[in-house]
Amino acid sequence: MSAHGDHDMGHTVAGWTGSLLAVAGTAVAGTAFAAGSTAVLWPGLALLPAAALTTWLLHLAGWGKATGPRPLGRRDWRLRDPAARHGHPGCLGCRLAGRGLGTRGPRRVLPAPGQVHAQAPRTGTEPVRAASRTAS
Repeated sequence: MSAHGDHDMGHTVAGWTGSLLAVAGTAVAGTAFAAGSTAVLWPGLALLPAAALTTWLLHLAGWGKATGPRPLGRRDWRLRDPAARHGHPGCLGCRLAGRGLGTRGPRRVLPAPGQVHAQAPRTGTEPVRAASRTAS
């Protein structure tokens, strides 16, 4: 048993990588601010959105986790999440990427432009419309 008991603390590759980048960016920017160096301050501050973007991309690649606890056998931080490809239900990061079920049910997939649609077979009870002809 760990020091935290039987809890899923959410340690993942995406979480650790994003946290390390954010800490590095904050340390560089803080040191540059204290030293009065604007040339180093801006690259340090640029690491902060890079940390968020990196965390999000790693989450979408399967190195994050869904909201809520994972099964006991899937709690190792080095395991990839096999459900990430389809999106996690209720996950904002997955919804921003256009994945997952979200909160409103399954997404509707629209056909690609120019894709041919198959017609349903006729049952014989539908009215038949005459084709209109235009004079040329």
